[in-house]
Amino acid sequence: MYIEHFGLRELPFNITPDTSFFFASSGYQEALNTLLIAARTGEGFIKITGEVGAGKTMLCRKFMASLGPEFKTAYIPNPYLEPQALLQALAEELGVKPDPDINQHSFMKSLTKALLDYARAGKRVVVCLDEAQAMPLESLEALRLLTNLETEKRKLLQVVIFGQPELDDKLNQASIRQLKQRITFEYRLSGLSRDEINYYLNHRLIVAGYKGGRMFSPFALLVLQRKTGGIPRLVNILAHKALLAVYGKGKRMVGLGDIMAASQDTGATRSTWWKGWGFVLLILLAAAVALWMGLK
Repeated sequence: MYIEHFGLRELPFNITPDTSFFFASSGYQEALNTLLIAARTGEGFIKITGEVGAGKTMLCRKFMASLGPEFKTAYIPNPYLEPQALLQALAEELGVKPDPDINQHSFMKSLTKALLDYARAGKRVVVCLDEAQAMPLESLEALRLLTNLETEKRKLLQVVIFGQPELDDKLNQASIRQLKQRITFEYRLSGLSRDEINYYLNHRLIVAGYKGGRMFSPFALLVLQRKTGGIPRLVNILAHKALLAVYGKGKRMVGLGDIMAASQDTGATRSTWWKGWGFVLLILLAAAVALWMGLK
């Protein structure tokens, strides 16, 4: 790999969410602030949506890591579960271990008792559901009913749902309209701008141990934003492949051609010749015009 070549301690562009690499762009910091404020109010559901690869799981983990000791968090990464299985997964996250042969009524009493115990201990319970667009409607409704549990002061359970834009379509269905009414805070993640991509790349490189100068040329950054739409996962994939190509050439700076080659090697960003290199030619033409105007 290119770790030694660039003086790194670790790979900077892994797609596995790692909160040590969290980049607080304006949008992601605003989303995190929204989550933290909403968690402290303790009312209703919170919804975060974004395209595939937009960084929802990273944001979820950063949010949970940012909560203080007064919070008890439960994380369910795969909510494609029937209502009973979802409640059992939640019970396990909260440390509830009911008898496997227990009936539904007794199970709910055990779960309710656990939530009350946390409330008496001064802890707020926050449940984070990732990939919520895959959640069955019946399970969403079961979760809503569970949030009805409350003391005279506050709810015993708060729910944060992270999902792709299709989640909005699911929440528009009449059968769960009561849940939609309980969404008190929501945020939609968008892609990084070109300037943010520059800072994002530098941030991840520095976290990974890089101490050198600029690694991505301005043209490379422009094409990277165009090809990925600023989606962090796609940015990571293209940046990683570009660094592999640069390492193979014995170079130290990623140029326009390296990003274009990485894009053509990636199905999600691949384009036809005329769309891909046509855009590049426009960039080069604009650069030539700017240079000519500067020389006049």
